[in-house]
Amino acid sequence: IPIVVNDSRGFFTSRVFGTFVNEGIAMLGEGIHPSSIENAGVLAGMPVGPLAISDEVSMTLMQHIRDQSKKDTEAAGQTWNAHPAEAVIDQMVGSHDRKGKAAGAGFYEYPQSGKKHLWPELDTLFVDREKARNTDLQELKDRILFIQAIETVRCLEEGVLRTVEDANIGSIFGIGFAPWTGGAIQFINQYGVRAFAERAKVLAERFGERFNPPRLLLDKAERNAVFE
Repeated sequence: IPIVVNDSRGFFTSRVFGTFVNEGIAMLGEGIHPSSIENAGVLAGMPVGPLAISDEVSMTLMQHIRDQSKKDTEAAGQTWNAHPAEAVIDQMVGSHDRKGKAAGAGFYEYPQSGKKHLWPELDTLFVDREKARNTDLQELKDRILFIQAIETVRCLEEGVLRTVEDANIGSIFGIGFAPWTGGAIQFINQYGVRAFAERAKVLAERFGERFNPPRLLLDKAERNAVFE
């Protein structure tokens, strides 16, 4: 099913997909147990967890995209806002030579015989015992879905996406956004636009400005209107 998108760095699917993997990696950097992160991704409705998909993409590719984006942003006279996932990726690649599945080692181990499994050292390197015990599964699921939905709204706001239908179809069939939602924008509609905006503000206070509701979302919330 084709959709038409306008020009933008990462277009639509890569932009939204990037928020998914980065959020999962950021959670690891906060001390959340990797098993909780992966389970939250699957329970939220994503095909696989963010750490597993990061290995598939490869962390060296993610570094390359990040470095080029930073260079282009600064060349345009703008400030690069580092994502908390960046330090984790750099540590995995630079300090531990774990680049992803193609290299045979990433967030997961890839034994020649047997199933892949999370690299045990993640526990030692990143996990905060107290935070791991007190992790709120619903909050992890919210972060995974909200960050993608918010970026999708930005794509609509910037004219990268032309219609809500394109956003919903592209999010499910293009990046595997949780099919039960009906798509990234329909997720907002069914959550309640006003309630979604309020929850996004709470997440922004706790985890950073990347969760700030875009102007388009705030306008809808103020008018109690749905995306259509």
